Amino acid sequence: MEHGWTVVGTVVHGRRLGRELGFPTANVEVPDDCAAPDGVYRSRVTVDGATYDAMSNLGCNPSVGGSRRHLETHLFGFGDSLYGRKLQVDLLMRIREERAFPSVEALRQQLAEDKKTIEAMIANENAARAALNLHPIDN
Repeated sequence: MEHGWTVVGTVVHGRRLGRELGFPTANVEVPDDCAAPDGVYRSRVTVDGATYDAMSNLGCNPSVGGSRRHLETHLFGFGDSLYGRKLQVDLLMRIREERAFPSVEALRQQLAEDKKTIEAMIANENAARAALNLHPIDN
C-alpha cells in the first residue's frame, strides 16, 4: 500500500469545468516538490477545523487540454464557497492513474464511477469500525 501525501494551500479559481461536470472542485496549487504520483485519490480535507471525505485529482487534466499540474478536490457534503480559504488535503489512496478521455461525457461517467468507488470504500471502513465497536470518523 502506498503511503499518503498532504497538500496544504489556498483555493484558487479554476476553469469551473468540475462544476459543469457535476463535481465542483476546490483548486489548489501543488508545490514543485510534491512527490505524489498523478491520479485520482480518495482524500480527506480539513477546512476551518472541519474534516470532509473527498475525491481528488492530481495532475494536469489531459482530457480538457490542461498543461499545469495542480490538485482539484471534490468535497463530499460541502456546499459553500471555498475560494481564498486554506485547505489541508490528505491524499489517502490513489484509486487510478490520471488519463485522457475521448470526450467530456466519458470523463463525467468516470468521475461518477470514481465517486462510487470511494463512497464504497468509506462505507466498508465505517462498517468495519462499527463491527469493532469503534466510532466512525466524523465528517
